[in-house]
Amino acid sequence: MSSLNLDDFTDLIERPDGGVRRDAEARRERQAVPPGSLGRLDELGEWLAAAQSAVPVRAIERPRVVLFAGDHGVAGLGVSARPAGSADVLVRSVLAGASPVSVLARRHGVPVRVVDMALDCEPESLPDEVVRHRVRRGSGRIDVEDALSLEEAEAAFRAGVAVADEEADSGTDLVVLGDVSVGGTTAAAVLVAALCGTDASVVTGRGGQAIDDLAWMRKCAAVRDALRRARPVLGDQLQLLATVGGADLAAITGFLLQSAVRKTPVILDGVVSAACALVGQRVAFRAPDWWLAGQSSGEPAQAKAFDRMALEPLLSHGVTVGEGAGALLALPLVEAAAALAAELPEASSASDGLAAPEASEAE
Repeated sequence: MSSLNLDDFTDLIERPDGGVRRDAEARRERQAVPPGSLGRLDELGEWLAAAQSAVPVRAIERPRVVLFAGDHGVAGLGVSARPAGSADVLVRSVLAGASPVSVLARRHGVPVRVVDMALDCEPESLPDEVVRHRVRRGSGRIDVEDALSLEEAEAAFRAGVAVADEEADSGTDLVVLGDVSVGGTTAAAVLVAALCGTDASVVTGRGGQAIDDLAWMRKCAAVRDALRRARPVLGDQLQLLATVGGADLAAITGFLLQSAVRKTPVILDGVVSAACALVGQRVAFRAPDWWLAGQSSGEPAQAKAFDRMALEPLLSHGVTVGEGAGALLALPLVEAAAALAAELPEASSASDGLAAPEASEAE
């Protein structure tokens, strides 16, 4: 029996400040550029003002990419284009600055944090700050066994909560959230299918590196078998994560919920973060108000999860590489929305500025 009561998050999580959002909308209506003419940038600026409880909205000054990493036993079935147990190779690429997210983060001046939850490698082979939250080495093969014990799921969830607190305490004002995993999209598809009541074929995609038809059929079968194991525990979200999730997914769920408690906005990346967000919504229905869907990756489970949470992706570039790269591409859009909301002059100020040269010429 777990000592963790997820129901507490329902009381702890408040919606972004509705009064402040109305003030931001009123301010936008007074600005010289007509309301609505900036499209979703208007909506983003108002959402950010409500999340910050500030009008005018403050600039995003300390964004951070946070990646949770883990290997999944189900990858041993050949459901991924990458070899089972090789997520540590991806992590090393991120740490070396050679991965897509590293290049993009360097370009935008955003630090990247990697948190190992269940990589299938010796912990001594990675830096201490990466491995200090690790729960176990790899997660179980979810089509035939639980991903984690309930105690391990609780430990992973609490680790995610702790990381969210660390980020909030350090001044991080927006998180780009992603995963580094092998087999993670299979576990994510199972969670989405279970929570949305759909069949395996509806949610099973091709993964980060597009798999062939044979591998896709193996993946469908794995999702189907894991889904049978998931349905009996649907009423207990922590047990669901233990049964068919994994340490990285449990940690991401805890991170998302605690970020909402701490009023830290989060941009979601691919299908893994989307699936964890869907679990989080089941725990606390107000939590998705703190999250943005960064991009549409083309994964059917991601689309299903975003639709269920009424989150509309900011971008649709079909980036499937994971690692938060697609969501990081959306960060400049959010930063632009903040700048426009804060810096565009009000109509009277703009007209005053235009009137001054005319008066000078008359003189």
